[in-house]
Amino acid sequence: MKEKKYYIAFDDFERRVVVNCMNEMRNKLIADGKYTDALDEVLLKVIHSKQKKIKVIYKEV
Repeated sequence: MKEKKYYIAFDDFERRVVVNCMNEMRNKLIADGKYTDALDEVLLKVIHSKQKKIKVIYKEV
């Protein structure tokens, strides 16, 4: 079965906040002696993600 992909749109500030929070969580897991494998994978995906210009259209209902 094909895995679903999810896309999230962040601006620069939001991306920095997400990376910072994930890094703090990683540091806490390391301090507690727990594994960080899954968090490392997601953190690297966020850090190395490509920037893409998108057009946002707001519609009022």
